[in-house]
Amino acid sequence: MNPFALSLARGITRVTEAALGPYQTAVIRIGFSATWLLFLLREFPHRQEMYGPDAPWSWDIAQQLIATNHAFTILMWSDSQIWFEIVYALAALSSLLLLLGWRTRAASVLFMVGVLSLQNRSVFMGDGGDNVIHLMAIYLVFTRCGQVWSLDARRARLGREARARGKRVRPDQVGPVLWGVLGIALAAPTLAGRLSAGWLVVFWGLWAAQALWWVIDNRARSAEPRVLLDVVANLVHNAALFVIMAEACLIYATAGWYKIQGSRWQDGTAIYYPLHLDYFSPWPALSDLLSGYGTIVMLVTYGTVIAQVAFPFTLFNRRVKNVLLVGMMTEHAVIAVVLGLPFFSLAMIAADAVFLPTSFLRRLGGLVTRARGVLFSGGEGGRTLPGPREQPPSTPDPAEPTHVGFRA
Repeated sequence: MNPFALSLARGITRVTEAALGPYQTAVIRIGFSATWLLFLLREFPHRQEMYGPDAPWSWDIAQQLIATNHAFTILMWSDSQIWFEIVYALAALSSLLLLLGWRTRAASVLFMVGVLSLQNRSVFMGDGGDNVIHLMAIYLVFTRCGQVWSLDARRARLGREARARGKRVRPDQVGPVLWGVLGIALAAPTLAGRLSAGWLVVFWGLWAAQALWWVIDNRARSAEPRVLLDVVANLVHNAALFVIMAEACLIYATAGWYKIQGSRWQDGTAIYYPLHLDYFSPWPALSDLLSGYGTIVMLVTYGTVIAQVAFPFTLFNRRVKNVLLVGMMTEHAVIAVVLGLPFFSLAMIAADAVFLPTSFLRRLGGLVTRARGVLFSGGEGGRTLPGPREQPPSTPDPAEPTHVGFRA
C-alpha cells in the first residue's frame, strides 16, 4: 500500500472509530451552558425589559423583523406573560441540565431552543458574547459532548461496572418517557403550523434519530447496527468539533484583520479610549491606572492585534499555541473585570477552551474530583473504607457492546 493510501486509511479510521476531543467538547458544553445560565439568572429582575411582551424592542417590531429574516424563536408564538415566563424558565432549566450532562442529547436541543428563542426575540440585547453562544448552541447539538464529566457518563459507567459484576441492569425507562414527552410537545406546534419546513425537518429528524438509537441499543440482536450508529455519530461529532474550532479561529482572524485597518490600532492607542467610556468603566480608578502608562497601552494594543491575527497559524505548533492561548484567556479575564463585560469574556474563554490540551484538562478534572472529595468528606481527602470484594464473572457478556454511548 502506498503512503498516501495508508495515511488516508488511518485518517478515516481515526474519525470513525471514536468521537475526538471528549474533554474539549465537555469543557465547552460546561462553559457555554454555565455562561448562559449565569446571564439568565443575573438578568432575571430585568427579563421583562429585555425579552418580555412589553420590552422596548416591541412585539410588533420583532414580528416585522422575524418576517424578514425568518429567525427561529418560540417566544413569538404568543404575547402572553405566562408563555414568556415558561420560555424563560425552559431556557434556564435546559442550561442547568446541559451543564450537569443529564440526558445530553435532549438537553442540548432544548438549550439551543432557549438560546435562539430569547436572542432572536430582542436582537440588540447582547455584548458580542451572545453571538458566540448563539452559534455554539447550534453546534453542540451535533456533538457527543456528554462522554466525560456528565451524569450521562456516570450512568454509563455504573451500568458497565454492574454488568462486570454479573448484576442485571434494568433497561432505561427515563429515556423513552422523555422521548415521548418531547414528541408530544413537538407535535403541538407542528399541527398548529408554527414551525417552518426547515425546522420541522431538523426537530423531527433529531427526534426520529433518538428513537432509532434507543431501539437498536436495546432491541438489536447483533452488534453491527450499534457499531454503524456509532460510526455515523462519531463522524457527525468530529465534523461539528472541526466547525467549532474553525469558528473560533475565524472570530479571532476576522477581528484581528479588521483592527489592522483602524488608525487607532495602527498608532497603538486603541485600548486607551474604551477605558475612559463611562459605560465600560465599572472601576474608574483601575481604568485610570491602566491607561496612565502609555507603554502599557501600546503593548496591549499591538499585542492584541498580533495575537488575534497569529492565533490560527499557531495551531501548527503546540507549544506556541498553548502560550498564546493562556495570554488570550488572561486578556479576556482582564476585559471582564476592567471593562465590565463578564459574559462576553466567559463566552470567549469557553470558545478558547476547545484548544486546551487533553493532558491539562484531565489533570484539571482530577484536581476538581479530589477537591470535591475533600469538601464532601470533611477533610479526609475523599477516602472511603473499601467494601467487600466481589468476584467478577469468569467470562464477559458477549452481548455487551464494545463502545457505550449516552442515551436521550
